[in-house]
Amino acid sequence: MWLRVVSTGFASGSAGGGFQADALAYNGFILGSIMSTDSPEAAFCLSSHCPHCPAMVQMLTEMVKQGVLARLDVVNIEILPDQAREWGVRSVPWLRIGDLELTGLRPREAVMTLIERATRPAGMADYFHDLLKDGELSQVLAVTQRKPEHLVALLPIVANPEASINVRIGAGACFEEFAGQPALRSLVRPLCDLAGHADARVRADACHYLGLAGDAGARACLMQRLDDEDAEVREIAKESLAALAETGQVI
Repeated sequence: MWLRVVSTGFASGSAGGGFQADALAYNGFILGSIMSTDSPEAAFCLSSHCPHCPAMVQMLTEMVKQGVLARLDVVNIEILPDQAREWGVRSVPWLRIGDLELTGLRPREAVMTLIERATRPAGMADYFHDLLKDGELSQVLAVTQRKPEHLVALLPIVANPEASINVRIGAGACFEEFAGQPALRSLVRPLCDLAGHADARVRADACHYLGLAGDAGARACLMQRLDDEDAEVREIAKESLAALAETGQVI
């Protein structure tokens, strides 16, 4: 079963919908662009024996009627298991808006937060932060592996020295998964900026990720950190330069 519910009107107070392209920048570096719309589209998966799915379907259908969602695609994973596998669905109820997902029975407020984040350029960064805070590293990895361009949304976590330790460790685990890959190599410039951050914790993490990137463009900023005032930063910069040398990226 694949049910599609489409809104033919606009949400109360809407100027008529439409969309625009927004860009998220960090220190002048474009982190990515997202097509934002007042009424995004959603995909929802259920099963015939799911006790919480009917309540979610009812709530989401009302959102379509109200114009909060432009369209809702509902899939029964028992009838269309291939679609569930393609979307990476592991349990139901399952909801995706844009590239952001929720599982389980959720209140309207949680769905509205997902909608808000899906239509805001910095929303992916907030989404990742909350997932890592709740120990959902696997979900962050699933998103970034499916769309590596979203790895950039972890930079605000790296740049925040007040981020909790589990969030910072989770972000680090994601970067390690992309060691030497184009998605991480493309972040060398903003990571070099972070290597000059006022906080030593941020500088240390940035130096470590620059070593993982395996890109010769990281050499100059890592060399500067060899004279850092913080001993740990100096040591990590040295280790990262050695890692680059092993990959043939430093002469």
